[in-house]
Amino acid sequence: MQTVETLNEGLKRAYTLTITAKDIDAKVDAEVKRIAPQVKMPGFRPGKVPANLVRKMHGESLAADALNSAIQQGVQQLIADKALRPAMQPSVALNDDYAPGQDAAVTVELEVLPAVPAPAIDSLKLERLTVPVADELVDEQLQKFADQSKKWDDADDKAAETGDLVTVDFVGKTADGVAFDGGTGTDMGVELGSGRLIPGFEEQLVGVKLGEEKVLNVTFPEDYGAKELAGQPATFEITVKKIQVAAESKIDEDLAKNLGLESLEQLRGLIKGQIEQEHNGLTRTHMKRKLLDQLAEGHDFEVPPSMVEAEFAQIWQQLEHEATHEEDPAAALAEMEAERDDYRKIAERRVRLGLLLSEIGQANGVEVSQQEMNRLIAQAAQQYRGEDQQRFIQYVQQEPMAAAQLRAPLYEDKVVDFLFDKAEVTDREATREELEAAIESEDGFATGTHTHDHDNHKPKAKKAAGEAKPKKAAAKKPVAEGDNAATETPAEDAGAEAPAKKPRAKKAAAPVEAETAVTESSPVAAEAAEGTEAADAPAKKPRAKKAAASSEG
Repeated sequence: MQTVETLNEGLKRAYTLTITAKDIDAKVDAEVKRIAPQVKMPGFRPGKVPANLVRKMHGESLAADALNSAIQQGVQQLIADKALRPAMQPSVALNDDYAPGQDAAVTVELEVLPAVPAPAIDSLKLERLTVPVADELVDEQLQKFADQSKKWDDADDKAAETGDLVTVDFVGKTADGVAFDGGTGTDMGVELGSGRLIPGFEEQLVGVKLGEEKVLNVTFPEDYGAKELAGQPATFEITVKKIQVAAESKIDEDLAKNLGLESLEQLRGLIKGQIEQEHNGLTRTHMKRKLLDQLAEGHDFEVPPSMVEAEFAQIWQQLEHEATHEEDPAAALAEMEAERDDYRKIAERRVRLGLLLSEIGQANGVEVSQQEMNRLIAQAAQQYRGEDQQRFIQYVQQEPMAAAQLRAPLYEDKVVDFLFDKAEVTDREATREELEAAIESEDGFATGTHTHDHDNHKPKAKKAAGEAKPKKAAAKKPVAEGDNAATETPAEDAGAEAPAKKPRAKKAAAPVEAETAVTESSPVAAEAAEGTEAADAPAKKPRAKKAAASSEG
């Protein structure tokens, strides 16, 4: 095999590999000898078919496979001989003028990882904002539990007021008097003032009495899930079946026992522990962002454009998804477009930080153990049902990219924890509001990162033809008995016909980064980690353009 470098500019590399016809033919001969004992042909005993007849029968297919195998080995040898560290999957293409029996010229294009300078981690200084759990906060949560567990007393001799529970039968009709699907129900409980139903529904029930029949005039929200009802006027004919008032909410031992606990003290302890966990999560998020800011400020080096593009595509896809849930999707998309360059800079920063964290992790022996990996796989498999769980586990075990996606967030967190231990940390007590404000004041996406394998990155193995990624089983959402289109059940749960109030999505143009900076679904996140099997996988098998066509027979 001959190798000629055709491009060496920045992080971009290109080569032309020439694989001789003699080498390809030698591979065909070796394959003919291997399969000949298994070939059956009329007139010959099993295993006695002459090699020349085997070649005649299967020559085109064997030649195509031999060419593909030679290309794969040639790319692997190129990466090894040149000590290349591909940033992403190399592009491999067989020249269009190739014909069977000739030398094969193959073009290989790739971007390599930069030489990451040794990160300075000895002078890191961080402030840890801690939020104590006040008794008042625990009491507030206890009161919420008590309110959720409140009992209702019949009050059939009074007119309904805000805060009462009114049970009704109802029939929903469009403006032309036609009942619509999902708009009819019986014995639906409506807590007046809860805001769970479409505007106007609860308000018009204030003042009704037991046995009263009434027509409610409402208008479905513009963003309602059922398009044929969105923004349209409608009526609901209701019959009042019951009126109840809330009994006094008590915080006592019975409340704890109704929740399946032994005592009120145990309930208070669980609530306090949960709040502490939430505060610790916020504290970690703030510290992590400050840590990444320090790393970013101290390092500036070229990063592979292909990795930046992949990261940007991930960010943009998320933003587009969020924009579709805005009240004005078109305006949200326009705002995104105006900030496209800013998001591309954010993507570049994320890639650079990921490379830095990976360099730190590898230099300091940070790794994800097999036991931890098994736990990650088991946890991820819980989203599937029945046989799909085992299929998912097998898929992750066989597909290095999938394993890398699972490993990446944990690996990054372990590197961050290592840096926390190295840093000089000072504690300062703060309120939750101050901590949340400090987090919100920072650009969430800008602090996101992805860890990347520096030294063992090779092209990933291609899945066998026909191998399918297990599909995620559709999760069933529980619907309480009697739930239907007119209850607080979200539209997507009730056939999109309920007058349920649709929650508004967060603003797409101002996303807030999650605590874990690595986005598991990111194409760049799949390149993660501390010398994983993803990095050691065999090269992706390139398909020869012309030869592959002849192999179909």
